[in-house]
Amino acid sequence: MQEYRKLVEAGRLRSDDHQTRIIQKLQTLHDALAVYAPPPPAETLSLFSRLFSRPAQRPVGAGRPKGLYLYGDVGTGKTMLMDLFYNTLPARITRKRRVHFHAFMLDVHKRMHAAKAAGAGDPLAPVARELASLAHVLCLDEFQVTDIADAMILRRLLEALLGYGVVCVFTSKYVRDCRHVVFDANRLMTLRSRHPDELYKNGIQRASFLPAIDLLKSEFDVTDLDSGTGPFVPYSLSPNCISPSADYRRLSRALSNAYFSPLNSTTHAAINAQFSALTEGIPVQDGKTIRLWGRDLTVPRCAGQVAQFTFAELCGRPLGAADYLELTFRFGSLFVTDVPRMGLGEKDKARRFITFIDACYDNKTRLFVSSEVPIFEIFSDDSSDTSSLPVSDHMRAIVDELGLPAEIVGAASMFNGEEELFAFARCCSRLVQMGSDEWMEHAGRR
Repeated sequence: MQEYRKLVEAGRLRSDDHQTRIIQKLQTLHDALAVYAPPPPAETLSLFSRLFSRPAQRPVGAGRPKGLYLYGDVGTGKTMLMDLFYNTLPARITRKRRVHFHAFMLDVHKRMHAAKAAGAGDPLAPVARELASLAHVLCLDEFQVTDIADAMILRRLLEALLGYGVVCVFTSKYVRDCRHVVFDANRLMTLRSRHPDELYKNGIQRASFLPAIDLLKSEFDVTDLDSGTGPFVPYSLSPNCISPSADYRRLSRALSNAYFSPLNSTTHAAINAQFSALTEGIPVQDGKTIRLWGRDLTVPRCAGQVAQFTFAELCGRPLGAADYLELTFRFGSLFVTDVPRMGLGEKDKARRFITFIDACYDNKTRLFVSSEVPIFEIFSDDSSDTSSLPVSDHMRAIVDELGLPAEIVGAASMFNGEEELFAFARCCSRLVQMGSDEWMEHAGRR
């Protein structure tokens, strides 16, 4: 609460009664953790015991503070609040972890694979014990369930972690129902929230996931971050203050020299100058081979923690979220050159680029891009005159939500369907933040 008030007093945040109540919930949990005596880290067991013993059968919730499940729209401050909470935890709490949900589940599956290879009959039991020994405060950002493999293990995993006394804080997000867009003076959109009841909606074998939902509702304080002031209502960008009804990542700062267009000799020289400035005094390697998930990936140009790819090299091959997360974890600064304007024929590449942007954001990676058109127009239709094309209702709603003029993202989008539009909106929002001076100053540290 004290740090939040400092941000308000400094003009970095605008005071909002609803958000203050949420901050108070975080403060209450913070105070409970200050006096919470968690069980000791899972004891070191013999290899046989680690592989074949079952999790401790302590009652779920015995003496453990209730966790928090925060859900809300893009830009409502979920990540900011989680970071504020995590960074101000009492100094005595050393077993803590803050990670994106997708990266967390990748880690879980890797550990389960290793345990199974070692002969574990039930690989989840030793993995849950290991994770509990690493952190008794676990913060997961963007909790969502879209994969059946995740859905089938989450109930037992959550139950085991809570049984070991792990206190959890999760954030989740809204999903817009773009099939029923309603436009009034403010062009509002219908919402379907990521309340626990909406997780893994219509998923395969969802009945097996329902106990996990019950666990979330019973063991977590489920809180909606929507302030009620209308996250989709357009607002004026302020140079220093973030509106409570706006995207908390959108600060009215001039984008630093992160995005270069169009593709010409001037742009080529400018982005190469940035690469040279970041790698000054570090030997540059061409064609370095790194190992990603059991296969080789060639990095065309790198020096230390800085790497450079062309768009075709990064998104023209079958790479997925796990590859991009690993790549952005290894390199604190990434250059992507020659990004084209993408139409329907490049939809797969566009999806990979959005996944790559998400990975850069999750791992706080610096990003430099040279593109055929301004970065926010790369997903627009391939036309020399986009101003004459109609702006779709879906796209106009997304643009209004971001507080950006329609011409920034082009006249029409290749994306349709609620999940694709949500991913596109998130990508645009993150590109704004990742091009800011503040991001460039603090990101890229490994």
